[in-house]
Amino acid sequence: MKNFLSLLIVLLSTFITIAQSKSNEINVFINLNKVNNDRLLVTVSTPKIKTDKTTYFIPKIIPGTYSTDDYGRFIENFKAYDSGGKELLIAKNDENSWTINNAKSLSKITYYVNDTFDVEDTHSIFSPAGTNIDEGKNFMLNLHGFVGYFSNLKETTYNLSIEKPSTLYGATALIDIDKSDLKDVFTVKRYADLVDNPIMYSKPDFTTFMVDDMEIIISVYSPNGTYTAKSITKDMEMMIKAQKKFLGSINNTKKYAILLYLTDFEKKDANGFGALEHSTSTVVIFPEAMPKDQLVQNLIDVVSHEFFHIVTPLSVHSNEIHYFDYNNPKMSKHLWMYEGVTEYFANLFQANQGLITDQDFYNRMSAKIENAKNYDDTMPFTKMSAEVLNKPFKDAYLNVYEKGTLIAMCLDIQIRESSNGKRGILDLMKYLSVEFGMNKPFSDDEIFDVIVKYTYPEIKTFFDLYVSGETPIPYEEYFKKVGIEKTTISVPGNVFIKGQTPYITVDQASKDIIILPGIDDNAFMIGLNLKPGDIIIAVNNTNYNLDNIYDLIMTSMSWKQDEAIEIKIKRDATEITLKGKVIIPTEDKEGLHFINKNKASLAESWLRG
Repeated sequence: MKNFLSLLIVLLSTFITIAQSKSNEINVFINLNKVNNDRLLVTVSTPKIKTDKTTYFIPKIIPGTYSTDDYGRFIENFKAYDSGGKELLIAKNDENSWTINNAKSLSKITYYVNDTFDVEDTHSIFSPAGTNIDEGKNFMLNLHGFVGYFSNLKETTYNLSIEKPSTLYGATALIDIDKSDLKDVFTVKRYADLVDNPIMYSKPDFTTFMVDDMEIIISVYSPNGTYTAKSITKDMEMMIKAQKKFLGSINNTKKYAILLYLTDFEKKDANGFGALEHSTSTVVIFPEAMPKDQLVQNLIDVVSHEFFHIVTPLSVHSNEIHYFDYNNPKMSKHLWMYEGVTEYFANLFQANQGLITDQDFYNRMSAKIENAKNYDDTMPFTKMSAEVLNKPFKDAYLNVYEKGTLIAMCLDIQIRESSNGKRGILDLMKYLSVEFGMNKPFSDDEIFDVIVKYTYPEIKTFFDLYVSGETPIPYEEYFKKVGIEKTTISVPGNVFIKGQTPYITVDQASKDIIILPGIDDNAFMIGLNLKPGDIIIAVNNTNYNLDNIYDLIMTSMSWKQDEAIEIKIKRDATEITLKGKVIIPTEDKEGLHFINKNKASLAESWLRG
C-alpha cells in the first residue's frame, strides 16, 4: 500500500506538472481547407495571462530583411474571447499591435490574414518574406505574416496545428509530430523558432538527400509544371556537398529545407526574385519562365548564400539578433559579418571547389567594387548597420552585398598574409562558432576585440580604418598581396543589350519587336545579317512579341557560342528566315588578373584554403 501510494503521488505530481506546462503554452490553429475571400483564419489559444491588459504583436520587421514591412496591415477582424465565448474589449494601438482588456480572463484570439503575393503593387515587402494563399494549390506560410506574440511571452512554447487538404504537402525543416495526411502539428520552444521556419504547402513535389549527417529537402512549386524538384536536385546536391566540404567542421543543423516558388507571369504573383535565409531553411522565388541553366546558376548563387547563413548569424550572432525585437528592434553593428562574410563565402567556395574558375571569381569581386561605388565609401559600416532602418543609412543597405563582401575578402587576405597562408577568415568563423554558437550571443561592442585576440594586431587597424572608420578600402593594395592587378579584359556581352543600351525596341500598337534603327551592329547581328528595322517574328520556332519579350531576353542569356539558331524576321514587308550560329558579342571592361607569380603561394592558400 505504501509503495502504491508513493507511486500514485509521483503520477499525480507528474500529471500536475504536465498540465501546468501545457497551460503555459501558446496553441495556434490554421485551417487551409477554409479559405475565406482569399484569407485564412488564425486562432490562438492563450496561456493564463496574469495582468489586467496584454498586447498582441504582429511583426513590424523581421531578421534578414532590414526593412519596416508592417505585417499587421494584412490582419483583419481581430477579436478576443474569454473561456465562455464572451468577446473582450480590444484597442488597436498601431498597424501591428492590439491591446486586450480584462486579459486575466482571456482564452483565445482570432483574426483573418490576407496574403501579400497577389497585391505586390500595394507594398514593398520582399517576395521571399511574403505570404501566399492560393486555395487548393499553394500556401506560402512565412509564419511572421500569420502568427504574432504576446507581451513578455516570446520565450513561451508554441504549438502550431495546421489542417490541410490531403493533396497538399507541407515542406519545412520543422518536424511534424502528427502522422495524419489531414493535419500537421509542430512544436517549437519560442516565438523566434516559429517564425524562423517557413512552411510551403503545395502538390507533393520534393526530393530529399543526405549530405554527411544533414538531411536536405528540396520542395518546388511550379504552377505550370515547367520544373520539378527532381530536375534541379542533381545541381543542388553538388552545390551543397561542395559547401559542406568547404565548411568542414562547421555543422549546426541536421535538416535543411529549400522551398522554391516559381512565379507565373500570366497572373498577379510574386515578382521580387531572390531568397530569404532562415536558420535551417530558405525561401526562394524565381520566374518560372527562366531557362533551366539560368535558373540553376541563380539557385547556386542565391541558395549558397542563404545556406552559408548557418555560419552567421546562426552560429555567430550578437544579442540584438538572438533577442530580436520584431516591433522595436535594435539593430546590430555587424552586417559586414552576417551578410558580407556570407556573400563572400557564397562566391569563394565556388572557386575553392572548382564550380567556377579563379578568373570568374576575380570578375565577380571586380563587379562588386564597381557596384560599391554607387554608395558613400566613407560611411562607417558599423554605423550604417546599426542605423540601417533610418535614412540615409537604409538607402545604403544593399551595399552589404557589395562592400560587405569586399570587407570580408580583404580581411581574409590580411589574415592569410599575417599567418603566412596558414589561416583565413573561414578559420576565424570556425573559431567564433565554437567560442559562441547558436545559444551564446556575443556583445556588439566586444566582438572586434575577440577577433583581434584570435588573429593579429593589424586586424585591429583594419577594423578601425575600414569597418568602423571612414577610410575607403584600398582594394588594389589587397589584391596585390595575392598577385592580382587591374587590367583591361574582354568579357561576354548580351546579344540584345549592351550595358544599359538595348538593341531592340517594341511597337506598342502592333506589339512587334524591332531591331533599333541607328545602332552599331554587334557580332551577333552581323553574323546573322540582322538589320536595323527588322521585325523579329520568331526564334527557333517560338513566336515573340511584346507579350513575351521578357522570355526572349531571358532565353537569349542562355545561348552558347556557335549554337545553331534560326530567326524569322519581317524586312520591308517580306518574311525571311535567317539561319546561322550564335556569336556572343564581347565588351572590353577593366578587370582583375593574376599576374605576379611571386605571390602564387599566398594566392593558392587564399583560394584553396
